[in-house]
Amino acid sequence: MENLSRVLPRVLVVSRRTVRKNKFVDFVGEYHLDLIVRYGCVPVIVPRVTGVHMLLESFKPIHGVLLCEGEDIDPSLYESEISSLSPEELKEIRETHASDTSIDKEKDSIELALAKLCLEQNIPYLGICRGSQILNVACGGTLYLDLEKELTNKLPEERRTKHIDYDNYDEHRHVVRIVENSPLHSWFKDSLDGENMEILVNSYHHQGVKRLAQRFVPMAFASDGLMEGFYDPDAYNPEEGKFIMGLQFHPERMRSNDLDEFDYPGCPAAYQEFAKAVIAYQKKLNSSMSLPKTLVLDGDMESKRMILVRCFSLARYMYIKGAPGKNPSKVSELEVGAEFLESNTALSTEQETRLKEMGATVRNGGSYMKKLKVDEEKHRIVRNMMNKMNIEQLSELMSFYHLMGNICGEVLEQRLRGNVDKCFKDM
Repeated sequence: MENLSRVLPRVLVVSRRTVRKNKFVDFVGEYHLDLIVRYGCVPVIVPRVTGVHMLLESFKPIHGVLLCEGEDIDPSLYESEISSLSPEELKEIRETHASDTSIDKEKDSIELALAKLCLEQNIPYLGICRGSQILNVACGGTLYLDLEKELTNKLPEERRTKHIDYDNYDEHRHVVRIVENSPLHSWFKDSLDGENMEILVNSYHHQGVKRLAQRFVPMAFASDGLMEGFYDPDAYNPEEGKFIMGLQFHPERMRSNDLDEFDYPGCPAAYQEFAKAVIAYQKKLNSSMSLPKTLVLDGDMESKRMILVRCFSLARYMYIKGAPGKNPSKVSELEVGAEFLESNTALSTEQETRLKEMGATVRNGGSYMKKLKVDEEKHRIVRNMMNKMNIEQLSELMSFYHLMGNICGEVLEQRLRGNVDKCFKDM
């Protein structure tokens, strides 16, 4: 198990905050964690604490994200229009759903950032309940502020659906109709009765998808027309590491008396297929990050490599001792190192650039050390003289030295190139 924990793919799960003994406590439903582990992944809990949304890079590598329960999402994140609900209705909603209507902006920030990261980098994402709403909002969709006020009460009695039962949390069920040829259909097809595409699901929510974001396709509807599941068909292929999906209902809780026996064989399929995508994504990510094979150098290249090593040793000696060191003027050796860098394709462009910069430091090291030893009195005299000059005189002087510097650089480059050519002929 110790070895497996280092190689299994990582699934980020954001915690939810509650109050226990007058203190805030973070928690995650164990059903979710159990299914993640069961299907070969490691859950990594992201704590809901201030500032974590700015530290998500520190949680990498991220092979998958599972977002689940939580409070209502801040309406300002998706409501472009003023709500049609009256202040009295909003107050009644807050009183009826007191545990869910307290907005948690920090959790919103963390989860929206993770959802957008998954969408940008094609990281597998499974959203359950609130997690599906986060996914829809992250892509520009909207939500009902309250299903009873905005949807249920406007329908005839036979079409109304009870989406939440505070007295019957785990046992509550309602009907959903599955869309044909969707992933949900393939998971639950053995439990469907002919053309009857309905199953009973567990849910616990007073909000839901109002306008589905354009990139998604519905997978299930409740009797009142509320969307209970959706996915991105262009980002769904678990075998290739693709999985972007949201389920409003709770398949992980559709079991009897805390047993492992689910209502339907397809209940754990969402987690199983999600885990399959996470594992495939990890393999794909690892293959893209694999290092090239070690390059075997021939005799000539090995000689040039040793010259290059010596150049860097000289540079280190100069910085530590404050002196040019042994034979720093042998520019030919330094140029051989630069040539080696250009011919060694095993090094990345960034490595080549960095090493060449180090070589340039060695080449210019001798003149740099001389400049440091310029007499301080001369500096003082020159500064005093320049302080007496006006702006025009200083500008002309600066232009002159700039021109001289360019000319000097060109002449020096020509001479160095000539010395290098001579050294290679001698070799």
